Amino acid sequence: MSGPRRETRGIVDAPELFTRVHFRLRDPAPDLRPHLEHYWLIDWDLSEPYTSQVVPHPSVHLVFQRIESGSEAERAGFAEVYGIVQGLFSQRLEGRGRVCGVKFRPGAFRPFAPGRPVSEWTGRRVPADEALTAPEHGPSAPEHEPSASATAPAVLDPADEDARVAALDSYLLPLLPSPDPQAELATELAELVRTDRSLLRVDALARAGGLSVRSLQRLFSTYVGVGPKWVILRHRIHEALQRAGTDPEPDWAGLAADLGYSDQAHLVRDFTATVGVPPTAFAQH
Repeated sequence: MSGPRRETRGIVDAPELFTRVHFRLRDPAPDLRPHLEHYWLIDWDLSEPYTSQVVPHPSVHLVFQRIESGSEAERAGFAEVYGIVQGLFSQRLEGRGRVCGVKFRPGAFRPFAPGRPVSEWTGRRVPADEALTAPEHGPSAPEHEPSASATAPAVLDPADEDARVAALDSYLLPLLPSPDPQAELATELAELVRTDRSLLRVDALARAGGLSVRSLQRLFSTYVGVGPKWVILRHRIHEALQRAGTDPEPDWAGLAADLGYSDQAHLVRDFTATVGVPPTAFAQH
């Protein structure tokens, strides 16, 4: 079992977050890795409220959460599926709490919940048992397959984080779906957008996948949850956010050109719409 690590891409003011919460990433069991990017674990004990902000990735998350100062249900722990958030994701943290999250690879969630296109979950937070109820995992599923709500205590209770990771593995391994070539294609193309910075247009991505633009759009709506143009733009914003957070005097015009924007103004517009402030103001933050 591999040890904890961190990833800051997409986190707004990661140094500040790390002073407030204990945040780390863990790898899932090998059989789950084609479907999952990682588990993410957060614990906090705050004397005053803190709001974390993230520019989300094109991923669906399964989130187990406990808030000790919250309602009875929150203190007991609960599980939700978070569809892709298209704007800035803000989460207010207060008191003491714990989150154990599962980040699915883009395109890889639908085989776990094949009853609906992933676009139906976009912008929504729903009880995990509702989202994961599907023909393979519904009322007729084998009795040994646990519900997410019933699994929450096993995931959230242990003080030892290896035990939390093992509980996540134990819940998800019985749910491993049959191979789905369309899901694999969607995941492959979404990963290509992330790793190949020359892919800046939807038609170029369609050609890389051997698809028409319309077929690519349908594939992404069904399996990723957002369109391919959105995925391309989001990775551009992540790059700009990272540059703004690490370079004291970013060359915004040069970065705009690197990211395929026609001019700096278009980068500023997209950055401001996503993060809430222009890139120059963010860099001075």
